[in-house]
Amino acid sequence: MAQQNNIVIKNKKASFDYEFIETFTAGIVLTGTEIKSLRLGKASLVDTYCTVIKKELWVKNMNITEYFYGTYNNHSVRRDRKLLLKRKELNKIERLSKDTGFTVIPIRLFINEKGLAKIVLTVAKGKKSYDKRQSLRERDDKRAMDRAFKK
Repeated sequence: MAQQNNIVIKNKKASFDYEFIETFTAGIVLTGTEIKSLRLGKASLVDTYCTVIKKELWVKNMNITEYFYGTYNNHSVRRDRKLLLKRKELNKIERLSKDTGFTVIPIRLFINEKGLAKIVLTVAKGKKSYDKRQSLRERDDKRAMDRAFKK
């Protein structure tokens, strides 16, 4: 029985605030009520970031809403969750994130075809305000060009 899950939760503000350097896909260690809540699309990646603690990558401040039918076994909403990566990828993330101005942020959370929760991370560098204005200008120019070609 192949169940079709199209759950994709995005961090839309990340591409505006950060310049992406390199992306990785990782698994997440979740409890039962967390995955059930995630399958209902009840999660948010706003203000979420990742840190390396004792050679392990952890996602902090990720909001997964409590499962409605959960009992006393329900999870805490903003607990730290461990991410699963290969050692080589983890070392690369750790090395890149130690540089000044770089951070690791999740940009997308999804459920793959096997039903497992995955998160797409990126090592990013914060944009300055003039870079943000440039991004807005490019987006507006692209829209104007698209409108001109449609006519």
